Amino acid sequence: MPTVPRGQVELIADGEHYQRVIRDGLLKAKVSLDISTADFKAMLLPSPATGSNKRRGDAESVVAHLARLAERGVEVRILHAGVPSGPTLRELKGPLPRELTIRRCPRLHAKMVMVDARMMYLGSANLTGAGLGAKGETRRNFEWGVWTTSAELIDAAGQRFNALWEGTHCKGCGRREVCPVPLEEPEL
Repeated sequence: MPTVPRGQVELIADGEHYQRVIRDGLLKAKVSLDISTADFKAMLLPSPATGSNKRRGDAESVVAHLARLAERGVEVRILHAGVPSGPTLRELKGPLPRELTIRRCPRLHAKMVMVDARMMYLGSANLTGAGLGAKGETRRNFEWGVWTTSAELIDAAGQRFNALWEGTHCKGCGRREVCPVPLEEPEL
């Protein structure tokens, strides 16, 4: 593997997404977790008890992990574009902690994971196993992105995320035929 540049902005590619975005980022959130993704699927992650997902029985979906973070007081906001996968929708039909909020905007294509407003991923990967490297080497997508601790970049992305989250663009949106209810919550 070639050496990647280090510093405030670090290039991550392919399978590196899993370690950096999931293990070093998402799963270690203490205060807040903002996620934007076009595609939202029930990606399997190691269960906290085993730390392994070698066997399917040792893994839990990302929804279970996000709910656990929310139960610990982490504010989790997910903004996505499409209808979540069937397994994800089934999980979302159960009781969710109040701190876990999910909204849908069909125009969204941006991919971001912001952890505690201190570190952030920006790149091509959706919130899926193939996108974030949770699948085997021959089954995951080729993805590129940056991992950063740059306060300026995090603030700028956070402002854009908040504007979308709050519906700033909804009134003048040209896609009302596919989004009759601005920032609709998933039908549970």
